[in-house]
Amino acid sequence: MTDSLSIDPAATLWSTGDRAGKPVLLLLHGYGADERDLFGLVPYLPDGIAIAALAAPLTPPWPMPGRSWYPIDDLSGRDSGAITVAAESVLAWLDAEAADAASVALLGFSQGAAVSLQALRLAPARVQAVVALSGYAAPGALPNDPVLQETRPPVFWGRGSHDDVIPPHLIDHTAQWLPDHSELSGRVYQGLTHSISEDELADVRTFVTKWRDADRSDA
Repeated sequence: MTDSLSIDPAATLWSTGDRAGKPVLLLLHGYGADERDLFGLVPYLPDGIAIAALAAPLTPPWPMPGRSWYPIDDLSGRDSGAITVAAESVLAWLDAEAADAASVALLGFSQGAAVSLQALRLAPARVQAVVALSGYAAPGALPNDPVLQETRPPVFWGRGSHDDVIPPHLIDHTAQWLPDHSELSGRVYQGLTHSISEDELADVRTFVTKWRDADRSDA
């Protein structure tokens, strides 16, 4: 495993060029997708924020298309250290490309959700909220976990009842870990597979709007 990864800022898709001082929401796609995948969610999200869709730094093995945040040899092979390296690349991108953001939230799907939660754990002062869709919290302790137990940042965790991609033991771990380390809003969508539904998007919009409005009230 490499010691560091770099996200290409030229591949980032921004919802607006007018983003100075605005809250910034980062979109982190899943395995085999790319920055264009979640960018289609922009019309479903509230205004008044700048949205950036990042391109993950790795290329999956052929013939898998798109990009990845960390390697997956099979559906049970997910290394917490590799997730940490990916999260560090997101934080480095933030420092370089959005250092003046009024507030930062991350929205990730699958791999992107795991990386988003890991970034929150690495830098709780830098990330104010996380939307984790069809993902999980990586096992293992990190130094700032006690900080999250005290501050309890808002996290939305949504998943489908028929999602068979994320292993059950990781779902069980996340269901125990998140309530102890966040102000958790969670919902299981009946019949949903490893995907995003209209009902989930409505809940995400509500959650992101609350994060945006909290930033305004703190200003």
